[in-house]
Amino acid sequence: MTDLMTPAEVARAFRVDPKTVTRWAHAGRIPSIRTPGGHRRFRATDVQAALRPDYDPMTYEREDDELIGVTVPAGVDGIAINGRGVR
Repeated sequence: MTDLMTPAEVARAFRVDPKTVTRWAHAGRIPSIRTPGGHRRFRATDVQAALRPDYDPMTYEREDDELIGVTVPAGVDGIAINGRGVR
């Protein structure tokens, strides 16, 4: 299973406030997923990539783009990741 990080954990890695991390996710600067309860989580691999000096959110692609640990309930057409619908 992929390691997921909370906004507070990501904030410690970047030495910023957790609200800043949430704003970055909303702006698309760092990929995030939403838990079924609506909380943001960040893949550790995405955070490690974002910490690199050559990181460019416009060209960054995940090595593994599958959703891990997310179950879409029956009757739901899809979920949203960073505002992008996924079916």
